[in-house]
Amino acid sequence: MKANIDTVIVGSRVVLVPYRPEHVPKYHEWMLDEELRALTASEPLSLKEEYEMQEKWQLDEDKLTFIILSRQSSEGTTELPETPGALSPEDERLVALPMVGDVNIFLHGTPPASNESPSYPDDDDEFHAEIEIMIAEPSFRRKGLAIEALQLMLGYATGNPEAFSLSGRSSPIQYSPLNILPSSLITKISDTNTPSIKLFERLGFQITKQVEVFQEVEMKFTRK
Repeated sequence: MKANIDTVIVGSRVVLVPYRPEHVPKYHEWMLDEELRALTASEPLSLKEEYEMQEKWQLDEDKLTFIILSRQSSEGTTELPETPGALSPEDERLVALPMVGDVNIFLHGTPPASNESPSYPDDDDEFHAEIEIMIAEPSFRRKGLAIEALQLMLGYATGNPEAFSLSGRSSPIQYSPLNILPSSLITKISDTNTPSIKLFERLGFQITKQVEVFQEVEMKFTRK
């Protein structure tokens, strides 16, 4: 999505940066893993096709993608300014940070007009924003990176970081080009993936649908 092409979002554990050509080789390496492809419903692509996909994602207006970098590297925690707009994706301090995963939002349907009342989408024809996250590097899992990356992404996409705060302290307000209604947020998770289900429950999502044919559950943001 062009909207976030120059956007860097800094948290205490992770940094979100736009998906750029220099990230493609590592992403391609991840997608060679059969388990990760299954979890993300991805098809195997050549490196050339991955570069083409990256370019397409950067232009698509219905897909918001950030690469997740860990602030913790072999040299310790990298000091970075958290003020929105203080960093560019080309900043040399970001280059040294390990790339650990990605977080995406897919937009489906036509967003409601700003003067329409929020509503919970009941079927696939109504607008909804589907979020997914992947921590691809095993050594960075179960360290609190996923929940912070989700908080940063959801706060950015909705313009309402307070809605996803767990401690009363939200991330600095970042300009949102989307202002998605929180009530339009959904996620789809394998019904056996208990850790991910619990992760989204902590953020205010609840299971609203069991899709047996795909062996998954659909969760919606319901916190008021």
